Amino acid sequence: MQPIALRCQDLVKRYEDVTAVDRLNLEVHRGECFGLLGPNGAGKTTTVEIFEGLLTPDGGTVEVLGQSWRGGARRLRERLGIQLQEARLIEKLSVRETLTLFRSFYRRGRQPSEVLALVGLQEKANSWVRKLSGGQQQRLSLACALVSRPDVLFLDEPTTGLDPQSRRKIWEVVGEFRADGGTVLLTTHYMEEAERLCDRVAIIDHGEVIALGSPAALIASLEGEHVIEFETEPAEQAGPALDRAPLQGLDGVIEVGEENGVVRLSVDEVHRAVPALLAELARQHVSLARLATHHATLEDVFVHLTGRHLRDG
Repeated sequence: MQPIALRCQDLVKRYEDVTAVDRLNLEVHRGECFGLLGPNGAGKTTTVEIFEGLLTPDGGTVEVLGQSWRGGARRLRERLGIQLQEARLIEKLSVRETLTLFRSFYRRGRQPSEVLALVGLQEKANSWVRKLSGGQQQRLSLACALVSRPDVLFLDEPTTGLDPQSRRKIWEVVGEFRADGGTVLLTTHYMEEAERLCDRVAIIDHGEVIALGSPAALIASLEGEHVIEFETEPAEQAGPALDRAPLQGLDGVIEVGEENGVVRLSVDEVHRAVPALLAELARQHVSLARLATHHATLEDVFVHLTGRHLRDG
């Protein structure tokens, strides 16, 4: 059985009348990358900040590397690397000075030059922080989290707003950290990021886990390998309104859903389902405004479970 790096049981956190985390139970194994997914306000960041020791829970228990924050806070902080959603680094320090400062906070760790090479910022070592691009600042923030050679790395939306090249560089660094035996707890809105990096993910909504498993297993739970999304022209402009009931019986269709006027079909074979759909729309004299297909993703899992998208509040 794999050792546990992070564990919470019946975790509760309230803000006045709002329950941000509601009796949450999670276990993160050592050496895995574990993702927390959910819409804004689902309780992801609150959960991560409790694990990081930045917030005190209102109920339940928390263990980090087998220890409680009550007894060994200093020892635990030596073993954690934390990249927050938004880091406020000192703008008039150089990149090298910033890493040297962070390295001084720990009794063990890497040399700043080693971490600069790890995140691809060697050429920016003498640049002021304020001169860095957004992607470079994110990589510097990640370097600050790695300079202590942590056992557990916390990443809260690490690639939000980054260009594809910067995002992939951060993915590469995270992959190398995990390959060396490190544990990662990650929150993200990017489904490609979760599917690429995470061994397991927990989908959280209203402070509760509503699905847990590997990305492949959660996607497979939809049964349909593909998703067809379409919108029809307004009935007053293009004839009768769509009757969705016959869609469930179309060739290749497994499930039918609708969100904000967009009809979603889970299907096993697109080449059978699309012609059957077009024939049914023609039979009903309904005109298409838009049609798209894609492989099922974790986003589709969340929509299936909640009727909302991960980016919705």
